[in-house]
This record gives sequence, C-alpha cells and structure tokens, in this order.
Amino acid sequence: MSALFNFTSLLQVLVLLICTSTYIHSMWPAVLDKNKTGILGLFWKCARIGERMSPYVCLCCIIIAINQLIQ
Repeated sequence: MSALFNFTSLLQVLVLLICTSTYIHSMWPAVLDKNKTGILGLFWKCARIGERMSPYVCLCCIIIAINQLIQ
C-alpha cells in the first residue's frame, strides 16, 4: 500500500520531511533560505515548522517509534 493512502504512513512521511528539512536548514541555511516560494518553498516551510514546534515534533517522533516497536 502506498504511504499516501495509509494515515500512519502519511504521518511518518510528514514528520520525516519536517525533521530532514530542519536538519538541512541548520547545517546549510542558504540552501533553503533562497527558495521560499514554489515547490522548494515546501522544504523551507517544513524547516520553520521543525524549528518553531520542535517539542511537538520530537513528541511525534517518540510516539511513532513506540508505535513501530509495538507492531
């Protein structure tokens, strides 16, 4: 089944996108800062979400990890 049709897989993909974008922005901020619009602007927006809501993103990562251990 595709990750887009399974809700838990979709959430995992979104959290992974947020975490990856935040990490890339912390290492190389110029890469994402010059692309604030368009398709590449999605990564900049995800980096902003990861920076500003990091405790909640961290909590989501922990919940997803525990969910994977249980299954």
